[in-house]
Amino acid sequence: MKRICMILLFLPVLAWAGKTGFIAGNITENSTGDPIPGCNIILEGTKLGAASGMNGDYLIQNVPPGKYTLIASALGYEQVQRMNVNVKKNDTTRVNFQMVAGALPDEVVALHTEKTDSENDVFSMAPQTVQMQAGVLSKAQGAPGQAPHRMLGFTAAEAGTDWNTEEYDRINESGFLEVLKNPMSTFAADVDAASYANARRFIMMDRLPMKDVVRSEEFINYFDYDYPQPKQDHPLSINIEYGKCPWNQAHHLVHIGLRGKSLNREEAKPSNLVFLIDVSGSMDHPKKLPLLQKAFNLLADQLQEKDRVAIVVYASATGLVLPSTPGSEKQTIKDAINRLEAGGSTAGGAGIKLAYEVAKENRIKGGNNRVILATDGDFNVGISSTAELTRFIEEKRDEGIFLTVLGFGMGNYKDHRLQELADRGNGNHAYIDNIMEAKKVLVHEITATLFTIAKDVKIQVEFNPAKIASYRLIGYENRKLADKDFEDDTKDAGEIGAGHTVTALYEVIPADPDKDTETMDLKYQTTQIKKDAEKSDEVLTVRIRYKPPDGDTSLEFSKVLKRGPEDPGQLSDNFRFSAAVAEFAMILRDSEFRADSELDQVRALAKSAMGRDPYGYRAEFLQLVGRVEMLNK
Repeated sequence: MKRICMILLFLPVLAWAGKTGFIAGNITENSTGDPIPGCNIILEGTKLGAASGMNGDYLIQNVPPGKYTLIASALGYEQVQRMNVNVKKNDTTRVNFQMVAGALPDEVVALHTEKTDSENDVFSMAPQTVQMQAGVLSKAQGAPGQAPHRMLGFTAAEAGTDWNTEEYDRINESGFLEVLKNPMSTFAADVDAASYANARRFIMMDRLPMKDVVRSEEFINYFDYDYPQPKQDHPLSINIEYGKCPWNQAHHLVHIGLRGKSLNREEAKPSNLVFLIDVSGSMDHPKKLPLLQKAFNLLADQLQEKDRVAIVVYASATGLVLPSTPGSEKQTIKDAINRLEAGGSTAGGAGIKLAYEVAKENRIKGGNNRVILATDGDFNVGISSTAELTRFIEEKRDEGIFLTVLGFGMGNYKDHRLQELADRGNGNHAYIDNIMEAKKVLVHEITATLFTIAKDVKIQVEFNPAKIASYRLIGYENRKLADKDFEDDTKDAGEIGAGHTVTALYEVIPADPDKDTETMDLKYQTTQIKKDAEKSDEVLTVRIRYKPPDGDTSLEFSKVLKRGPEDPGQLSDNFRFSAAVAEFAMILRDSEFRADSELDQVRALAKSAMGRDPYGYRAEFLQLVGRVEMLNK
């Protein structure tokens, strides 16, 4: 009965769409006739509105019949009103606007004041108020009709709806640490790759991504690497290489790679999946709900008879549109997916609660119990704060229900929120920018995406100060752990799926063999390198701790790198390709550590290390490098 009530609650939302109308039109500059992207159009006295796209077009949906005042606002232009706009049921009313360039507001309202020195947090334009990070917006002289603000190489108008309310956490890159003072580096394994796909979306739209879109470790881990399968003792293997740093010949790189044990679908545990799908109004875009439906149809084709799927949707209300159904009933599952329509506000918190409730009711003991959330992350009704959601998700994670997050769309994408939810839910975060990425995540990497073989995976590296003077971990800024957390089983860390690879790179400065034994003298203590360390050929030790998917106690194993700085040895395709990707990420971030990084060097290095590329992901990487090179001209 409870399920029926929820479905009945949701049906009026879908039915309402047939009783409403639309407002559509085009926004142009008065003197030139050029389209104005990023113009906000709102219906006065309502929460309805839209923003114009790159060609100046806009569309407001689900407008109840009646007469409205329409207000158009764009940064650098005078506000325009249209009164008595008449909307009829099942009809489209066209209203075009011609905007006149005007004075810029003198006052800038800063958001998130704890980050006022950021130059990369994305802005949102609201009528009569410019909301930006302080330091991003500056006045500049321009000809009439030109948007006079620049942000990361783009005018505010050029930014348009593609990212005018997107949100990304600021990334402060790790600097070099002295080994004598900081002998150990500890971090959580991370197999997310959303950042690479998201940055690719920008590049394919002929725009460079903002630097905080680029998380270096997710660029590196987007690609699979040819590491050997683990032995029977542990579900993970450790692989270490050491060689020259391509962008700084005075430095070296340490390449650390893990591979999770592979499973075929027959070996995999049965899955109890709940598709949690955002069908709010913000998902009404070709790159959102329609792409999502195609992606989940691909996933439905991978299901087996032993698997079960339920579908929960959320918008202004939340409902169960498909009870738990055997994976063999693929057409039933697809029909439920394909019937979905977008409309309403976004009660994401309520949807997550219901999805976990459904997952718990249909739990498969010893199976893969997982919620798969698909959304743009723009929760605005009910429990919507990230803090509340993560606490709830952590509780369910401890009950054995994990979370996979698939991000879709542009314009209001909430990257930082979705990454946080996936991390807390013992799952992974992927960004689906096209159908080929959907196939990569949900077909080619289906076992890695859905089946965890090791959870709370932590990596700790101890450097020999007689061999390495200082180091910096490339990426993983939001995955760092205190050294003491390595052995603390209450500390959450990363998860690795079946067959997945995790790669980390350290840029290191070799110790000078001609210098006398170093001693760190402090007021109250003295630290000195052991004589055994000087005589040893060990460069570093890598330790791994992990828990079995259904366990609470960690297991540990380690591996030592014995190759010295003076003998880097023959470097594999794994080493060279990952180095090329890391260098590319540093160029996109304009990293202070990029040194002699150049795109032609990235291309040459990657081209020499293509290795096996069955799906063409590495070949596509070369194409992206070429596009960025053209965008930089």
